[in-house]
Formats: sequence, structure tokens, C-alpha cells
Amino acid sequence: SESCYSSMFSRCTSLVNAPELPATTLSNSCYSSMFSHCTSLVNAPELPATTLSAHCYNSMFSGCTSLVNAPELPATTLSNSCYNGMFYGCTSLVNAPELPATTLSSYCYNDMFYGCASLVNAPELPATTLSESCYSYMFYGCTSLVNAPELPATTLSESCYSSMFNRCTSLVNAPK
Repeated sequence: SESCYSSMFSRCTSLVNAPELPATTLSNSCYSSMFSHCTSLVNAPELPATTLSAHCYNSMFSGCTSLVNAPELPATTLSNSCYNGMFYGCTSLVNAPELPATTLSSYCYNDMFYGCASLVNAPELPATTLSESCYSYMFYGCTSLVNAPELPATTLSESCYSSMFNRCTSLVNAPK
């Protein structure tokens, strides 16, 4: 149900491995901040959900400074703020997940990789119709990011790309 696992393991600084999370349909805020600031978390659980609700993964791994690999995120239709801040401040994150979603909602990817200083390559972003602030601050402060993804969107919305690559000081190739 709504917010059922929200902040469940937040600030468990010795937690190394997360439990299995087999749900495929998520409710509002159900995993919000679940592992936030688990600074020793090395392995994220598999996240097979394809039916997402608002804020379901919001800040789920924020501040997990030992996390190197992100789990796969198979959903193709996103809800409001569903991935907002999901990996915020994961300074060791090197590998971002593929992001196959083509139907976006407001703030869905907002702050997703904010401050991920070890992230070198951004995932592909295949959506062609964007929602309000959907990519805002997505890679803000990703100081190792060298290549930006192509941005094929042709239908834009308010603030959809706002500060998307702000403070990406190593960015060599910008999208066309």
C-alpha cells in the first residue's frame, strides 16, 4: 500500500546488501527513501516493476555513496516523480541503468543522478514527447560525465531540460 516501505532502511550505514523486492506493480511512495544514506550499500536489489505510481522510487538510493551499479529499470511508462532523486549523491555510481521509457510524466527523472560524480556515460533517453521538468537537474554535478545522450524529443514542455547538465565540468560532447 501507499508508502509501505518508505524510509525502511534509511541511514542503516552498515547495510551492504538489500533484500529482494519482487513487486511488479508499485503504489505511491512505496519505496521512497527506502535505502537513503545507506553509505555501505554496494549491491542494489533487482527492481522488476513495470507499473509505477507517483514517487514510488523517489530518493530510494540517495546518498548511497558505495553503490557502483544501478539496477535495471524496465518500466516504459513513468508516473510523476517516480525516479526523482533516485541516485542523488551516489558519488561512486559508475554505471547508470538503461532508461527505456517513452511515456514520461512530470518530474519523473528530476535529480535522478544529481551529484553522481563518478558517472562517465549517460543512458540513452528515447522519449520524443516530454513532460514538465522531466529531465531537470538529471545530471547536475556529474563532474565525470563526458558524453551526453542524444535528445530526440520533438515535443517539449516547461522546464523539461532545465539545468540538466549544469556543473558537468568534464562534458566534451553535447547533444545536438
